[in-house]
Amino acid sequence: MNQSSSNRIRKIVIAGGGTAGWMSAAALASMLSPDNVQIVLVESEEIGTVGVGEATIPDIISFNRMLGIDEAEFLKATKGTFKLGIEFSDWGKLGDKYFHPFGNHGADMNGIDFHQYWLHTRQAGNSNSLEEYSMCAVAAKNMKFALPNDNPRSLLSQIGYAYHFDATAYALFLRDYAEKRGVIRIEGRIEQIVQDEKTENISALVMQNNQRVEGDFFFDCTGFKSKLLGETLGVPFYDWSKWLPCNSAQAVASERRGELLPYTKSMAKSAGWQWRIPTQHRTGNGHIYCADFMDDQQATDVLMQGLDAPALSDPRTIRFTTGRRDKFWHKNCVAIGLSSGFLEPLESTSIFLIQQGISRFIALYPSLTPAAKVVEEYNRLMTREFNQVRDFIILHYKATQRTDSEFWRYCKNMSIPDSLQHKMELFQCAGRVFRDDHELFSTSSWVAVMTGQNIYPETPEPMLLGVPIQNIEKSLQSMQRAMQQTSIQMPTHAEFIKNYAGSSI
Repeated sequence: MNQSSSNRIRKIVIAGGGTAGWMSAAALASMLSPDNVQIVLVESEEIGTVGVGEATIPDIISFNRMLGIDEAEFLKATKGTFKLGIEFSDWGKLGDKYFHPFGNHGADMNGIDFHQYWLHTRQAGNSNSLEEYSMCAVAAKNMKFALPNDNPRSLLSQIGYAYHFDATAYALFLRDYAEKRGVIRIEGRIEQIVQDEKTENISALVMQNNQRVEGDFFFDCTGFKSKLLGETLGVPFYDWSKWLPCNSAQAVASERRGELLPYTKSMAKSAGWQWRIPTQHRTGNGHIYCADFMDDQQATDVLMQGLDAPALSDPRTIRFTTGRRDKFWHKNCVAIGLSSGFLEPLESTSIFLIQQGISRFIALYPSLTPAAKVVEEYNRLMTREFNQVRDFIILHYKATQRTDSEFWRYCKNMSIPDSLQHKMELFQCAGRVFRDDHELFSTSSWVAVMTGQNIYPETPEPMLLGVPIQNIEKSLQSMQRAMQQTSIQMPTHAEFIKNYAGSSI
């Protein structure tokens, strides 16, 4: 046997199922032949999944495409619906409402960001909100949906979308996909994690029935417990509660009623916020709150009063601490999902961070003894990803004028990371937004939240000072009319799903 052959991974063991485990198994199975690398997933049906959110962001489309998944089949199996963005209520001030769309606002002109033109006309008296120039926001407001058009001259080319779906059904869908491609599933609880005495690498999982599952490399998908990376390998956890103080959630499904929304709702409450996520068969609801400012019974009352239809069960309570592990890959173990860190699902990034953890691993796929630089690069990239998402979520809390509760007064006055402080101050200087390399959230996203929560630049973009305001206003009016006209011609969200996925809604 040659050296290169003896130094390759022959068996990967995934500890834990759920969304993180089965996304990992499906992605690895799509890339690796079972003849070369055996993939084993260990899970217990006794352990439920957290499933705090069932909303996603557009990156999941590329993940499903990588696996060769048919979109209509996926929507039918997961009771999925389309998502054009998120509507935020009461975040800046009580009574405020704004939309964070997945597509861009308007069209950049002469190398200048579109929002600068809108800000310029706003100072001259234009009362139209920024979202009136977003094809996603206009369609969402009218309960319409259509797939993007490849023709750049079509306004439908500006559509960006993701999904709402049943997370448990998605995990089962991926389990079927993975098992058909050779992934072996072992049912049972993990009782012990065995380490090699010399290297301290994980060598095996010992099951409740004393079955021993050995492996060369391990994925920790054990949820908040982080049994492999945290408990066994001792990788510390960075607590971000000072910036993101919410530490509890209550989740409940309700009957689906009324029109099928093509967007998520996020409604700020006195000590946190409530989500509403429409799927084909039910509505997902949850209340994320800080237990230091509100007790569980109060939180339950807020949740149940905020439902738009009868609940299908009693709410379940989930405790969490926002933050991340110091490392995401240590020794022969990578943590994916909740075992690597947690950021509340305010911007539906949970599945995205799972996806990034998997795709980074595949891009840096190691030998049996990985180079230190490979591990360092993985940890650098994942740390950057978590930090960038963290800053965007903190922005929603910091950029508030609410003083009606102790919680919001704390958020308004709290110190924030320097990286976010820099972005906010830069925007206040003539509306500038500069993104770091490969940053998830676009310029449009940052502008939507900042202006939606009443942060506006102190001075206009100097490049536009000599441009006649009436010329800009004419272009914006034309754009607005065209978007409204396009929206009228689109099918309703429910009609589109019926025709596309053959679902009986």
